[in-house]
Amino acid sequence: MHLLKRLALVPFALLIVTTSTAFAQQTHIVDPATIGSAVTARVASQDADRAALREALARPEVRDMASQMGVDLQQFDARVGTLSGADLQQAAAAARQVNDSLVGGASTIVISTTAIIIVLLIVLILIAV
Repeated sequence: MHLLKRLALVPFALLIVTTSTAFAQQTHIVDPATIGSAVTARVASQDADRAALREALARPEVRDMASQMGVDLQQFDARVGTLSGADLQQAAAAARQVNDSLVGGASTIVISTTAIIIVLLIVLILIAV
């Protein structure tokens, strides 16, 4: 009986050793370099979105509007780093509209539109956090 156990143990041990080396040589479906470049592109996109948000929050017009509303922009600026996904994309789109509308000075009509966009941006950030 003891001899039978030893004889059965040898094929099982060989099977385990052979199987582990066979699995170690499998190829990946997606190239690791492709995954790395996709992750890098995603991080760069998020960094660009956060930069657009911080640029909008740094504008004097936005700061004036926020102070009139009693909003602490330093708190918002700190929370920009925690936004992600769809919330980050929506807030960045609104921030880009603010940045684009305030480039080169603004007329009275643009300021009222900009004020609405700024308020929407602030509301988006509040909802996201």
